Amino acid sequence: MKPIATLALAAAALAASASLAAAQTAPDRIKQAGKLVIATFPNYAPITYKDPGSNTLTGFDIDLGEAIAKTLGVKAEWQEIAFAQMLPSLQTGRVDMVMAGMSDLPTRREVADFVDYMTSGAQFYTITALANEIKSPADLCGKSVGASRSTNWPQQIGDWSKANCEGKGKPAITVVGTEGSVDARTQLKTQRLQAAVQGNETLPYFQKLEPNTYVPLGKAFTQSLVGIPFTKAEGGLRDAVKGALEKLQADGTYDQLLAKYGLQDNALKPISINKGE
Repeated sequence: MKPIATLALAAAALAASASLAAAQTAPDRIKQAGKLVIATFPNYAPITYKDPGSNTLTGFDIDLGEAIAKTLGVKAEWQEIAFAQMLPSLQTGRVDMVMAGMSDLPTRREVADFVDYMTSGAQFYTITALANEIKSPADLCGKSVGASRSTNWPQQIGDWSKANCEGKGKPAITVVGTEGSVDARTQLKTQRLQAAVQGNETLPYFQKLEPNTYVPLGKAFTQSLVGIPFTKAEGGLRDAVKGALEKLQADGTYDQLLAKYGLQDNALKPISINKGE
């Protein structure tokens, strides 16, 4: 006869296993449909983009979304939607969730809950032609640094400058708002800018795409959480996807996909809900 303590431990383990299985079970609506409808916007390599050769959807979010759906026993159906329309599409029921590298922000949580699965950070970088002159972020004081004006990176550059340049008696960074990250890289390569900023999750892709061109400066100087949004009414689906992500972390799939896209610095463990700031 087994000791009572052993039986109690076995019962606790069985209960934990049952709880985990329940967390990974898709709501009946999803099981009956046999699919998860996922919104994305493929202009954010290597998170979500079109393969140049085949024009098919690819990227970390695409692979991870497929793995989540498989774990839940359904298929992933992808819908390409403009970024600004993603949360409204959730609200109208056009899609079940969004995987497009979306930051978990308090303002967005007014209409959605986020399962956070990755980190992102603003990263300074320059080009090899300027790398002997600009070796670290400290060398950017008095220089022109650009970033997409549609993001909060220009403000973050200004904040960094106030703390690390003006605050130390050095000349301020000249912050340049660009039409986008592509424009920032173009201006950097023509040296109209001496450095630029983009998400640290995207820089490894462009270093691979254009070898010996871009040089990161230090580590990311901000951190935010990237999440999968769900409507407030879809708590069951939210929790099921969280459980699926936890299983994918436990079996190593999550780390394998991060490594595939050079995103090891962007891992988030444990998976969280609504923790973005």
